[in-house]
Amino acid sequence: MGYILGISAYYHDSAACLLKDAEIIAAAQEERFSRIKNDESFPTEAIKFCLKFANISLAEVDQVVFYEKPFLKFERLLETYVHFAPRGLKSFLKAMPIWLKDKLFIKKNIAKALHDIDPNWGKSRTILFTDHHHAHAASAFYPSPFEQAVVLTVDGVGEWTTTAVSIGSSAKLTLKKEINFPNSLGLLYSAFTYYLGFKVNSDEYKVMGLASYGTPVYKQLIYDHLIDVKADGSFLLNMDYFDYCTGLKMTNKKFDKLFGHPARAKGDELLAFHKDMASSIQKVTEEIMMKLAQSLYREFKIDNLCIAGGVALNCIINSAIRQHSGFKHIWVQPAAGDAGGALGAAYSVFYEHLSGVRNVDPQADGMKQSLLGPSYTQHEVIKALSAYGLNYEEVDHELYYRKIATYLADGKVIAYFRGRTEFGPRALGCRSILADPRNSEMKAILNAKIKFRESFRPFAPAILAEFADLYFGEGSKNRYMLFTENYLGNSNGYQLSDAVLIPGAVHVDGTARVQLVSKAHHPDFHQLITAFYNLTGCPAVINTSLNVMNEPMASSPEDAIRCFLNTEIDVLAIEGLLIEKKGLDLVEINLPVTVHIHA
Repeated sequence: MGYILGISAYYHDSAACLLKDAEIIAAAQEERFSRIKNDESFPTEAIKFCLKFANISLAEVDQVVFYEKPFLKFERLLETYVHFAPRGLKSFLKAMPIWLKDKLFIKKNIAKALHDIDPNWGKSRTILFTDHHHAHAASAFYPSPFEQAVVLTVDGVGEWTTTAVSIGSSAKLTLKKEINFPNSLGLLYSAFTYYLGFKVNSDEYKVMGLASYGTPVYKQLIYDHLIDVKADGSFLLNMDYFDYCTGLKMTNKKFDKLFGHPARAKGDELLAFHKDMASSIQKVTEEIMMKLAQSLYREFKIDNLCIAGGVALNCIINSAIRQHSGFKHIWVQPAAGDAGGALGAAYSVFYEHLSGVRNVDPQADGMKQSLLGPSYTQHEVIKALSAYGLNYEEVDHELYYRKIATYLADGKVIAYFRGRTEFGPRALGCRSILADPRNSEMKAILNAKIKFRESFRPFAPAILAEFADLYFGEGSKNRYMLFTENYLGNSNGYQLSDAVLIPGAVHVDGTARVQLVSKAHHPDFHQLITAFYNLTGCPAVINTSLNVMNEPMASSPEDAIRCFLNTEIDVLAIEGLLIEKKGLDLVEINLPVTVHIHA
């Protein structure tokens, strides 16, 4: 059936995905090339990468599909403004010119952008469109290891839908029920993100991290005034407290009055109040999602659940659903946000538009460890290092991992770059910053000197699969860092015996967002952690993304080099080469970016 190009763009986290029949050939987010975090622009560079990786031209692509339907979105915008009129005139006047100039004519704009990439791609060729939540559902079900599953998608809003339930069976995906705008669990969580002084559609994970430092003292206030939750988990929001329908803000003065504080300004001190607010909205969202999942399990009596949409990146919620919903098996799309919409759109074309045959492997999903982005040869890396005047040590394959393990054991922080770039928000051992989890001070060191980010942010362990039960108990673990697990080394619980403790990779609440690393699925990263285990007896490393705050994850060698030079990372390990910071004369190195340089 040939090649299918899926595209998501124009809202946030634009991306492109290329399928050949049912196989994912390549997928990447535009931010990895533009270096603009959550870049919403048309994914020109991501498309070019996918085509280059497949060694085809755009003219050879058989189908192009966009991840949502713009006219339905415009309909929702107009109807919302009419419903709330005359409120929101300022917002309406700001939004309309953009829609009338660009967004309403997305088909024409996509055709022009594709023609610019390859003039042999005719502007008159068909471009397909799928529903936003259907794209999310397709991204969750089709690559999953399930023949049949309930599919739950939850985010801010697509065209109209904010929450959708579908049933996936073989190659068919059937919508069963949905909740529509303005009633949105994702927007409720984003409203608190805004109120706490963080960036909407970007910093929701900060709220999740901050929640563990507070107590949910405002939970009942939220239930009493902001959201009415039914027995089956469906809900209605009280729009008297929100401004996102017609205003330029998420919350209003009535919201401020309810909680007794104005919205926190960016950079202001985080008070106990803010931590309690984060804890409260996290708990409310968790309880609603759990109630929704429990009711779906009772109704459909299917053991498997697939989840996607931005809310699916909340690993605490995923864990609560796994433990308490009744579903036996849960699979979450690792690129659960809008980037994954490009993948889901492409899948929907193959299975539904072209009637493709689906072959399920119950032992493995179809995401290829989510390592779907660009890779670079050692020759390309050497060329990049030479441009910066950096000397390197080329190390034999076996010794390479032993030397990295020695650096880690000595307390050094490593920038690790190997193979293909991850697709989605998590670093999974190819564009990672690694450190020793035995050091309880390592979290503070990494936040202050490497990531330049808030001190409350936790770090996650990547652990050898064969040791996961010892550290985190029996049960489901995840290769994509999408669930939290209770750490068994806490002083207030069961004590680990005959095991090296990993306090640097555990959050303040005694949980960890674990990445399971197996030899079968991720042999390179498994070999590195095994070398560290052989040296120290510790089968885990701290693994966080190779970037600093407010910057996309590194993709190219140049990205990695800049991150290495602009932070206090000690060693860059890149495609079999080692570069130590010690001894470098940073004044002599020509840095395009000169922030945060430390000698």
